[in-house]
Amino acid sequence: MYVKKNFWNELRSYIVGILFVLFIRAFFIQTYHVPTGSMEKTIMIGDFLIVNRFVYGMKIPFTDKYFVRFSYPKRFDIVVFTYPLGKTNFVKRVIGLPKDTIEIKHKVVYINGKEINENYTQFIDKTEYPHIREILNQNISDKEYQYFWENRNFRRSPNVRDNFGPIVVPENCVFVLGDNRDNSDDSRFWGPLPLENISGVPLFVYWSISKDVPISNFFNKIKWSRIGHTIKWRETNG
Repeated sequence: MYVKKNFWNELRSYIVGILFVLFIRAFFIQTYHVPTGSMEKTIMIGDFLIVNRFVYGMKIPFTDKYFVRFSYPKRFDIVVFTYPLGKTNFVKRVIGLPKDTIEIKHKVVYINGKEINENYTQFIDKTEYPHIREILNQNISDKEYQYFWENRNFRRSPNVRDNFGPIVVPENCVFVLGDNRDNSDDSRFWGPLPLENISGVPLFVYWSISKDVPISNFFNKIKWSRIGHTIKWRETNG
């Protein structure tokens, strides 16, 4: 009898613990592993991040729908989100807010006609791809360009990387870019990011490993200097 009672007490403790973890995971904290270098030099390949899911509001568990909204992303916030064309998580920086006009000329970003100062970017490719209008040799109107972009028709074109737009960010969406601007799959290619897709913001690196070091050299595979590194997820200016 005692053994049976003890078993149920332990089982109850495990269930409560699991429910508590699921509750925290659903509303407050998640983890994210960075598989690419799209946010270098801010966030590195192999970083494991703790993500604050509570900063913008509370979502209905296992959905992208908010039932309580505290705030909205600000320009230059770093956000973790669900990729609009799949279920993968991405991390990028918010550049354009709803109704902003975004244009990129010779790798320089303009918001509402004004050049922005970006001290966090990295450029690794000296090549500059011309505007897609030049490649198609057609006089595509801004309205047509906007339509193509919103419908994600630039998905496989390199000719939106360095010269892009102008486009207007739709309502309830943002425009995101990777800090490693020449090596990032972002809003230039796959269009606007719905606000509801945003999960939260990265707080710090809790673990980091090098993909170039073999697992047999485990101690050196760990990037010790990255562990505990705080992510400056909000910039006061560009």
